[in-house]
Order: sequence, then structure tokens, then C-alpha cells
Amino acid sequence: MPSLQDALLVFTDLDGTLLDIHTYDWQAALPWLDRLQDHQIPVILCSSKTAAEITAIQQDLGLEGLPFIAENGAVIQLDVRWDTHPDAPRRISGKSHREIRQAIEAQRQEAGYKFTTFDDVDERVISEWTGLNRTRAALARRHEASVTLIWRDSDEQMARFEEKLADGGLKMVQGARFWHILDAREGKDRAVAWLTEQYRTLEGLTPTTLGLGDGPNDAPLLDSVDFAVVVKGINRLGIQLKDDNPRRAYRTAQPGPAGWHEGLDHFLS
Repeated sequence: MPSLQDALLVFTDLDGTLLDIHTYDWQAALPWLDRLQDHQIPVILCSSKTAAEITAIQQDLGLEGLPFIAENGAVIQLDVRWDTHPDAPRRISGKSHREIRQAIEAQRQEAGYKFTTFDDVDERVISEWTGLNRTRAALARRHEASVTLIWRDSDEQMARFEEKLADGGLKMVQGARFWHILDAREGKDRAVAWLTEQYRTLEGLTPTTLGLGDGPNDAPLLDSVDFAVVVKGINRLGIQLKDDNPRRAYRTAQPGPAGWHEGLDHFLS
């Protein structure tokens, strides 16, 4: 079991995990956030959200300056102390947002797939979809290496669309609310592995890693850490882990930040 005395890294999803899926509240998680900060344990946000969104959320949570993973792993913000790192301040991998947008628009024109991307609407509509205020909804449109969309077509059409994406080196992953398209070579697992290696190299640590998530797109994150917390989520498919051994994986009874608190109680109390 991990310990607060370990060289511990905590990687966490946001919506539906650290943040309430409906209200974005995190108060139930606050005691553990404070405790981890007291022990100088990094809490690394790992989400499908854009870097602009996560930077604002870091400020809300008092996590400024720490690394984070955005857009399902395609974007990595480095620790503010690593300013001499060749990738500082931000590592962006794979195909760009513009390239991905052009590729899926070509598929939509050719085959008539029905979907709506964040690029198709303004922040007012995104605010209605998400419950975010207009300012935060505008940040949600600032993609750098992925596209977020609502799928409005059949399962059969989705299967064809995913085949076409794969032919173009892209993949589609399902989050708590939306679908996300990014370079097939990128993912939360690769981003976690890369950041963990930076802590080994730059900080001289041998980290123990703990991850928390609630949606299907969190499975790569939870499969790549030493200890995993599957927070009870709203997705009917849930999360299927490669190693569901209860010694390393715990499934919470509570959703959102209360489940986040429950998961840390399980492994760290």
C-alpha cells in the first residue's frame, strides 16, 4: 500500500472525479488536497480539458505551478521549476488541433457523419451543454491537439468513422460527457509515464503513482499507475481495467469528489 511518506505522485481526472459532474464543486476532496499539499505530494490533473481550462482550475484548487496533462495526454504542462527543460513550458505531441479538425471535416463532408464539435458552436452553446460560465466555456474551445464533439449518429456509423480515423492515425475516446479525437499515438498512459520519468530524472525520485478516474478515457491512466481508484461514474460502460486486483485497484461507492476522498482514505489512511 502507498504511504504519505513515499515519493508519491497523484494523477487525477477532473469532471466526475475530483470535480462534481454537475456542479464542478470539489469541497468534499478539500481535506485530502490540503493533506497532500502539507506532505508536498504533487496532485497532477489529468483530463480531456484544454490547458487553458486546467490552468484556471489549478488556480481554483491551489495547485499552481505543478505539472498537468491536458487533452487526454496530447498536451503536458511541465512543472514551473523545470524552466530549463527542452520542452518547457509545455509539451504538445502528435497532430495539431487544426490538422485533426480538417481531417474529420473531410470525413463529415464525404460520408455525412452527424456530429457537433466545439468548433461548430460558440461559448454560449458550450455553456449550455456543460453548465460552465461563459468565461470557462471560452477556455474549453482552446484546443491545441484534439477535437471535442457530441456524436449524433448511429453506432454503425461510429464504427465506420473510427475506422477512417484509424486509417488517418487518429483515435476517438469517450469521456464523461463528450467524445474526443486525438493522435492515435498519444494517451493519458503515455503522458503519465513521461511525467513520471521526468520526476525520476529531474528530482531524483523513485515515485509511487496513484491514479483516480471515473470514465472510459481514464482506463489508460488507471492501467499505468501503481494504485488505481475507479470513482463511481455516470457512464454506463464503466471502466474495465487490465489488472483489477483489489490490492492495486479500488472502486468507490460514492461519485465525484466524495468518491475521490473515499479512494484516498482507502489507500492512504
